[in-house]
Amino acid sequence: MVSQRDFYEVLKVSRESSADEIRKAYKKLALANHPDRNPGDEAAIERFKEAAEAFDVLSNPDKRARYDRYGHAGLAGGGGGTGFADVGDIFDAFGDLFGDFFGGSSGRTSRSRRGSSLRAGVRIDLTEAATGCDRNLEVRRRELCETCGGSGARTGTSPVHCDYCGGRGQVVQAQGFFRIQTTCPACRGSGTVVRDKCTDCGGDGRVGQTTRLEVKIPPGVDSGMQLCLRGEGESGAGNNSRGDLYVDIEVRPHALFERHGRDLLCRVPVTYCQATLGTRIPLPLLNGRHELVIDPGTQPGEVIRLRGRGMPDAQGGRTGDLHVEVQVEVPTKLSEREEELLRELAELEDANVSLHRKSFFEKIREIFVPDDE
Repeated sequence: MVSQRDFYEVLKVSRESSADEIRKAYKKLALANHPDRNPGDEAAIERFKEAAEAFDVLSNPDKRARYDRYGHAGLAGGGGGTGFADVGDIFDAFGDLFGDFFGGSSGRTSRSRRGSSLRAGVRIDLTEAATGCDRNLEVRRRELCETCGGSGARTGTSPVHCDYCGGRGQVVQAQGFFRIQTTCPACRGSGTVVRDKCTDCGGDGRVGQTTRLEVKIPPGVDSGMQLCLRGEGESGAGNNSRGDLYVDIEVRPHALFERHGRDLLCRVPVTYCQATLGTRIPLPLLNGRHELVIDPGTQPGEVIRLRGRGMPDAQGGRTGDLHVEVQVEVPTKLSEREEELLRELAELEDANVSLHRKSFFEKIREIFVPDDE
């Protein structure tokens, strides 16, 4: 597996950089490695894609926060690093930016704009996070209008060429020696305008609908992680490609296990006699049971480590461990027989004072009892 470079290193910025500094750094790299300026240079294309992936994460406050906290692991399930398959995907994702950076020469016109991406959230139990599960989501999103087929025009009519830009979707403005190409404000880059609008969608070409989707949640996810369902966002205007659906994960706290990344911690209460003499305790796990061995003389707070009994790694790495902390319970109520036996034990302990206790009481005597007594 090829390790990914740090996104801040890719853009050559510090972790304290502002959003504007990140944008400027990306602009510089995108200009230097743009395919139009480096025809046939595969290395430049890879740098162009790498810079776009870094910008996609660091320009998004939510993704950047997860990346700063968890690194690439915080973008599990495709929720952060986009992994752009080709340069066209980058132009689709950052079409507006390329209009600013390259005067509209993005390799695609602005009329091929994708639909908006959406966000949703799911809550799962720790057991479901350990094994993976399926969840059904209801998402409200804009779908192509069936009445007009997405054109936005009333039945029997069609959109017409935009007079403002001549159907190009872009306009050129001269400022001194410079010519700046921007998106047409009249048609918003589509190159066409709707004169007679569809009554069902109001000329937008899309209508709101509630859709039910099934989400497959992989094992090992944790709260704060995000899954990305490609192409499950809103339809793009004018029959263009869909946006994505980002699903935020929240894992409910567990009654027995406390999670620390891939590791789990649980606290097991035992009696004084069990800790002293040793015992075996049936311990429930997230995916079965385990017979926990308490060795004779186990001390309060001692931790027993069960390797490989923790949470799976969302990235496919090593499974974590389960740490069992032994807690010795002191009874608050005793029967007459229990009290009688404990008093007998106390007398034996007084008669057979250990070296540690003897040293402790000798120190007390040295502090409080004068030497001449």
